[in-house]
Amino acid sequence: MLSISINEKGGAAKRRDFQKDEITIGRIQGNDIVLPRGNISKKHARIVARDGKMVILDLKSTNGTFVNGKRISAPQVVRPSDKIAVGDFIVQVLEPGAAGEAEADEGAEERPARGGRAGEETDAPDFTDEAEPLEEDEGTSAEGTDQKPQPRPPKATPKPAAPPPPEEKPQVVQVKARDPKVEKYSELQREVHQRLIEYLDLRRMDIEQLNDEELWNQTERAIRDIIVQMENDVEIPDWVDRERLVNDVLNEALGLGPLEEFLADPTISEIMVNHSKQIYIERAGKLRLSDKTFSSNTAVLGVIERIVAPIGRRIDESSPLVDARLKDGSRVNAIIPPLALKGPCITIRKFKKEALAVSQLIKFNTLTAGMGEFLEMCVKARRNMVVSGGTGSGKTTTLNCLSAFIPDGERIVTVEDAAELQIKQDHWVQLESRPANIEGKGQITIRDLVKNCLRMRPDRIVVGECRGGETLDMLQAMNTGHDGSLTTLHANTPRDALARLETMVLMSGMELPVRAIREQIASAVNMIVQQTRFSDGTRKITNITEVTGMEVDIVTLQDIFYFKQEGFAADNKVKGKYVATGFIPKFYDEMQRKGIPVNMDIFREQ
Repeated sequence: MLSISINEKGGAAKRRDFQKDEITIGRIQGNDIVLPRGNISKKHARIVARDGKMVILDLKSTNGTFVNGKRISAPQVVRPSDKIAVGDFIVQVLEPGAAGEAEADEGAEERPARGGRAGEETDAPDFTDEAEPLEEDEGTSAEGTDQKPQPRPPKATPKPAAPPPPEEKPQVVQVKARDPKVEKYSELQREVHQRLIEYLDLRRMDIEQLNDEELWNQTERAIRDIIVQMENDVEIPDWVDRERLVNDVLNEALGLGPLEEFLADPTISEIMVNHSKQIYIERAGKLRLSDKTFSSNTAVLGVIERIVAPIGRRIDESSPLVDARLKDGSRVNAIIPPLALKGPCITIRKFKKEALAVSQLIKFNTLTAGMGEFLEMCVKARRNMVVSGGTGSGKTTTLNCLSAFIPDGERIVTVEDAAELQIKQDHWVQLESRPANIEGKGQITIRDLVKNCLRMRPDRIVVGECRGGETLDMLQAMNTGHDGSLTTLHANTPRDALARLETMVLMSGMELPVRAIREQIASAVNMIVQQTRFSDGTRKITNITEVTGMEVDIVTLQDIFYFKQEGFAADNKVKGKYVATGFIPKFYDEMQRKGIPVNMDIFREQ
């Protein structure tokens, strides 16, 4: 319901009540309030009641709409004390049911459309109950007929930051005290964003009709004008960087919010959003709390939607967690309430635009040159390899490096939950699993894809990660002519990796004897590459281990290389060295017998 008072300058004020939350003011019939004067445009202004606030919007009128003597160029929040000048008339909004200066006019709805006798214009404003969509103004002054001023954001009066939406109340979280400036900046960002939404909504911009560049440009102009108006009202402290504020609001409105800056920073390897007010980043293997925040949990949800929508994924209360990827291949996991109690949570594992080569891993001291040469020979000799390690240990990076050694003429089929492998060869088929739709149908699992790729005549099968029953199908593929296949799994040691393989085979639903499973593993897997992330943030290949066969019921292993830790340096960096055990793998002996040149010196490294 809207209640206003209106009077022509010098005349008595009258009150009007409307059983709607939006009215228009103008010179012609079709407006809720008809003011038949020459200095009033056909469609002059609109007043909207929204979220407990009253907003006045000028509809590109020729002579303008003024609030407290200042012409407005965009939507502006008004209070009962504010005087709105429309031509020669003064309009004030009233609280519903409150007694204002105007007297209620009981006969307002019965009077003729233009007040008085038919065809006669009167000095008093008139009212109808009909509203029309926004039209281009045809103001009466000659210089106004061709003007098409660009929309500008609201010049809002100072007000406290709006409270969070009701649905967010259960998600309010207590966090550690921050720098007051960080809290003030976050509040300011939220206020600008809220005014921007108000502006776009009230202007009724057809966002769907704009291309990306136009949308970003128009939104940026709107944000800059909002900030200018807030500066005029002394709402922005001097210490606030205006350009940073523009970029932060723009990124949150149309991009990925504060994540945009982190994604652009090549030194950051992981981004963890615990909730809207807490974002951790990993740089050089070390975690730290960022001073960046989202304006609200709703903004975090918006970012998740922008990530998952382009790849056909969804996230809602019925499906509150999702794995996805960004355009650059970075892996994303998102989980929302009711599962995430503190608010929507995002974890992003970044990947470099170009996959690392083994030479770069050698430079980072992840392995030695001899170990790199040995791994290359393993791939070219079509050894089946499993890369094992904990979360964040660098398994996928190592898998990318190993895949780079596959000869160009071979057909590679990759299978992943969220596509992130970066294969350089041209003859590459990339498969990605699919979750169920909203009806619970249409799911395609990793296991389905592994079974299918056996019919695709692959030379190499690369599974991004084995997590369940697909492990049995992967082992069978390794045992049936698809030598040289690669995969990863989570385990802390090579021996643990074997145990994990057993467990995941059992997850396939096949009731196989443990000995049969171990025989399958021993014959399928040739090498285990163990990756470890140390406390100082460094990642190293700690074991390159050959699966040598079976002894009774035990799968036997033999280390070829391992990392020997020798304590910590003064700066808490891990000290140690890579050691070659001197054991020569079986396939090297076979290659020597066939006359294929191999470098035996790498097994004597100390």
